[in-house]
Amino acid sequence: MKFSRLILANLFRKKVRLILTIGSFAVALFLFAFLAVVKDAFGRGADVAGADRLVTINRTSIINPIPLSYRDKILRIPGVKVVTHNNWFGGIYQDERNFFPQFVIDPENQRQVVPELIVPDDQWANFLKDRQGAVVGAKTAERFHWKIGDRIPIKTTIWGGGNWEFNIDGIYHGKRPQDDETQFWFQWDYFEEHVPAGVKGNVGWYVLRLNSPDDAVRVAKAIDDEFANSPYETRTQTESAFAANWVKQFGNIKFLILSIGAVVFFTLLLVTGNTMAISVRERTSELAVLKAIGFGDRTILFFVLAEAITVSLFGGLLGLGLAILAVPALAKALNGLLPSLVLSTTILGGGLAVALLVGLISGLLPGIGAMRMRVINALRRV
Repeated sequence: MKFSRLILANLFRKKVRLILTIGSFAVALFLFAFLAVVKDAFGRGADVAGADRLVTINRTSIINPIPLSYRDKILRIPGVKVVTHNNWFGGIYQDERNFFPQFVIDPENQRQVVPELIVPDDQWANFLKDRQGAVVGAKTAERFHWKIGDRIPIKTTIWGGGNWEFNIDGIYHGKRPQDDETQFWFQWDYFEEHVPAGVKGNVGWYVLRLNSPDDAVRVAKAIDDEFANSPYETRTQTESAFAANWVKQFGNIKFLILSIGAVVFFTLLLVTGNTMAISVRERTSELAVLKAIGFGDRTILFFVLAEAITVSLFGGLLGLGLAILAVPALAKALNGLLPSLVLSTTILGGGLAVALLVGLISGLLPGIGAMRMRVINALRRV
């Protein structure tokens, strides 16, 4: 701390250059945080998937149905604890931009299969008694200002068209911050009443919970073998594998984000390293004088590294601060078009670590050059 005034005086010598360098760090760290948030959003399905859950879909495609009659056969396979089924509804609330996932659920078993999504018992009881009842995630309810007792019209173009009316009987919350609180559930019986005759008795996919995660491979094989060579063959995967395969349909998001992040890191390193090299070159004579009056080589290296790290710290904090303000606003503006964007403390900590690492590396080479500088050669340039 005793050298802090000297370090700050050197930093503020070229104010425009200092502002531009800090700005470069801020923009780069903001971009880093945003990319990390998007990557986390697309990968969250696999991260929050239950280790004891399997998903069974039609072997051809998830858009192809599976008979409801498969439920009892799946339940008889040793190791299966409980089975529920879902259908994608794909309705529109007021405007196509108001996207949120809507699922037809099996109300008898939904809570046993996904216990991390919590609905109060009294609300669930009302939902079970109401054929037109619906349960909605807390984030979607907050987004549209829905409350218990509201009547919601949703238009569908898939299941025969027309407006379907729902009563909000419950609002669920996730146990963990990363749990999906955007879904909209309604009852299978109400769905069956309104869909065309050719669709009745078919579900989109099954989600089953096992007695033990160790049974996953055996049970998955047993299910697929059970329905092999039938008109509706199945493919059964762990929930994490299913979520990962779903994300792959959007392309290799992880590779794309990592590539952009690497380019940003390398560019920032070049910009900062060049700035520090110029700064050291401009002060060659001053550093020589410091060495001449008794400052050691390590102290000179410390001066240069401290300047680089100070710039990276302030720039990084500024960029991450902007991300803290911008990510929630961006998530709201996207209206559910992307998975929920969450700026976690892990991302913030990682961003700060990246900023400090860039500062350290960018100041290391100029600092070593200043440390090894011979006093007589440096003063000869004056």
